[in-house]
Amino acid sequence: MQQKPILWILFLFLSLNSLAQSKLEVKGKSPDLFIEHKVVAKETWFSVGRLYNLHPKEIAPFNGTDMNVGLKIGQVLKIPLLAVNFSQDERKEADEVLVPVYHQVAEGEWMYRVSVNHNKVALEKLEKWNGITRNQVKSGMQLVVGFLKVNREQSALAQQAVQNTAAKQPAVVSQPKAPIEPPKEEKQVVVTTQTPKATEKPAPAPVFKQEEPTAAAVAVDYNGGFFRSQFRNGSKSATGPGTIFRSTSGWKDGKYYALMDNVAVGTIVKIRHTGTNKVVYAKILGQLSDIKENSGLTIRISNAAAAELGAGNGEVRFTVDVQY
Repeated sequence: MQQKPILWILFLFLSLNSLAQSKLEVKGKSPDLFIEHKVVAKETWFSVGRLYNLHPKEIAPFNGTDMNVGLKIGQVLKIPLLAVNFSQDERKEADEVLVPVYHQVAEGEWMYRVSVNHNKVALEKLEKWNGITRNQVKSGMQLVVGFLKVNREQSALAQQAVQNTAAKQPAVVSQPKAPIEPPKEEKQVVVTTQTPKATEKPAPAPVFKQEEPTAAAVAVDYNGGFFRSQFRNGSKSATGPGTIFRSTSGWKDGKYYALMDNVAVGTIVKIRHTGTNKVVYAKILGQLSDIKENSGLTIRISNAAAAELGAGNGEVRFTVDVQY
């Protein structure tokens, strides 16, 4: 009777060890880079989130679903590579390590094309990370194109950072940052002389790091956003209440995202705030989840998009016209 729990623990250990040893391969192209994760037994949205240092609220919409829908064994999830969990400048938090993320070179592909498809990362960095020159790139090579930032205490992938980056990757020099306080505090303090001291009352549960905008970043204006040029005038429209979801995207690049029912994932929608008459363009990531907070909502938009609309950064609802 006691053999089953022992066998289960052994299976879980072997699964995590196998995951930690496998290379992470980037999929997609800028700005929608992601890696894939195959769900195993007993995994939840939050355990997957801890593995990749990303809140499930970022993962679920990217997969066209929501956190209220349970995961299935064998299900393949797309894990978006965002500023909070992906580094191409070799910076990280004091409690994080960098896990290399790879791209397999296709036939006829050269380093410049690899750079363009991966956030235009500098060719010099690609050469340094991979120990080759741009003229030595060949089909089938696996090139490091960036690093997944994971918490060394919470993610099994941290083992891969130790094994793969210690021998091959360049040393990463970064300035430790003070721990992110609860949502009331939006500033991050950079400590340049010593490692920040532990807070007196650390949170007992794992904390997903999400960069909140500073006061200076609240007034954003990207002339409607990155996706404006991709909008195609459509015959459909909707008017109703909107509100926000918190996201790290958009504050520095104008890439705005939204959740809306009955609109295909990937659709670019035009959103006008009826109060300020300002307009932004956002890409649909998924449907609104069937929870009480979404009752009566027409759309949820990223907080950076709301800031450009003049709707602020709070949870209050505002009226919008949506065209798609």
